[in-house]
Amino acid sequence: MAATRDSQRSVFRRIAQQSYSEWPAYDSTPLYDRSSLGSLEEDIRTVAATWFDHEAHHSVDEFVSHYPVAYFQFGPHDRYSGATQYGMDQLFRLFLLKEIHGWSHETELVTYLTHRLELCEQLGLTTVPNQSTLWRSWHERFTTELRETIEAVARTILIKAQNADVAVPREPERKFPSHGDDEEPAPDDQAILNEAGSITDHISRIVFPAFSLKRDSGCEIHENAYWDLQTYLGLRERLAANEGARSFVYESPRDRTPLGHVHRGQIRDLSIEQIREMYRRAIHRLLNEVAETEKFFRAGVVAIDITEADPFTGDRTGHEDEIIGTKEKTDEYAYQWATVQLVGNAVPIVLDARPVRRGESRKEIVEDLLDSAQDAVHVDNVLMDREFDSQHILEMLSQRGLSYVVPKRMQTSEKAQAKRLLQRGQDRYETDRKLHLGKNEWHETTLIYRRKEDSEHNDHRQYSVFMSNHGGSFLTEYGYRWEIESGYKSIKRFMAATTSKNFGLRFFYFAFACLLYSIWRAVDLLVQVELTGEYEHSPIVTADNTLTLLKKETGIG
Repeated sequence: MAATRDSQRSVFRRIAQQSYSEWPAYDSTPLYDRSSLGSLEEDIRTVAATWFDHEAHHSVDEFVSHYPVAYFQFGPHDRYSGATQYGMDQLFRLFLLKEIHGWSHETELVTYLTHRLELCEQLGLTTVPNQSTLWRSWHERFTTELRETIEAVARTILIKAQNADVAVPREPERKFPSHGDDEEPAPDDQAILNEAGSITDHISRIVFPAFSLKRDSGCEIHENAYWDLQTYLGLRERLAANEGARSFVYESPRDRTPLGHVHRGQIRDLSIEQIREMYRRAIHRLLNEVAETEKFFRAGVVAIDITEADPFTGDRTGHEDEIIGTKEKTDEYAYQWATVQLVGNAVPIVLDARPVRRGESRKEIVEDLLDSAQDAVHVDNVLMDREFDSQHILEMLSQRGLSYVVPKRMQTSEKAQAKRLLQRGQDRYETDRKLHLGKNEWHETTLIYRRKEDSEHNDHRQYSVFMSNHGGSFLTEYGYRWEIESGYKSIKRFMAATTSKNFGLRFFYFAFACLLYSIWRAVDLLVQVELTGEYEHSPIVTADNTLTLLKKETGIG
């Protein structure tokens, strides 16, 4: 089957229904306009990710000839000023074909087109350009930036097609494009920083356009300056907006930067749902970028957890639903945030974050975060802490076809069993258990008792009890949960300080810190793959390096 108007409409209808995708990108953020190459690259990535999933779309040539570029303004990237026989949009498609097929010379493209009249018609060509016309167009007419965009877009199209099992004319490079001339088997600190710089620049230009303050046009302070400042606040622990804004004036290359109270005011205007929607869009863009390396494992294990801000010591009158009791059931109060994060073999990216309010059930929170996670990646297994050991949560996970490992709070029967195991000197024990759901309905699970090594206790507390719907074989995966605890330490390190009780502002600071953390780990993945060809969980790029590089990129982040 070939692409038809109906099949194309189906693709763009699906894109319009995706909450995390905006097409065209320039229409969704003031950071782009109709001539932004970053916007064009993002648009093609968005469409290609859906295009090749359609049963009628089996050709990369068809994608190139059918992709709508009429909205894009090529003028700023055209170094010719006089009349020409071929338009920039036609030449863009031709060189995209050349790059996709991996041809070194224009003659190969001319020969290919000469024998494919139907393709020429789809490309709007009445005659095929000769070799010299094509050579001059590429080397003299196109800007360097446009040529680099074509190379990057061709790679993206090949990867998206190959991921959908569509035949491609050449094998795409599955690692981040190199920005250096030499490769060292054991990269030194300078090589790491150099590579991290170019990748951080690239990633920030992909991710930050997902955030928008929805301001009126004509504002004197560029919107990017607000994200610059928020990133700057993450560079130093416990730095508040007022103090940070005063320092930022001297360190920023911008002519105008926001004052602290102006910055906070803009953030306060964002609703919780707007913040979450922008965050999810940013994470989808980040995932799409790192997914183009073969070392990124998109399917696998996620961990859901709740973390607390520092204890709140002020007057919480009027904010009792937001400043709630701590997880340890002490007499302290704190803001709480819930996240879902990739763990295990995957790069530890925070897929979504949300605030926790009084009165919300743990089941509501888990369902909400899982909806986001499953919209972004393929989820197999879910890891949670014992505060989520409700049988109704476990039943919901099973109904979704997911495996889980959750520690169980020890009740009288579990304590008695642990005592018997201790008397027998048995380190591990499994037993099936039915948990009552109500109305004669039950959830079937497996209890796994495991003796802790070097326990400080000499009674039943030597044992931990876990629940799993796939037996004890998944118990080793629970060790991956330490990554989310480790991640929270870094995330809190990236948060700006505030004494404000504004819930939206507090949550934005947390969500933006999650984004900075995710960018750091994504940059580290890409740097490792570029310099070593492998990915190890221990970062070689530090968090401070990434934040500093983000701050230095003067147009974004």
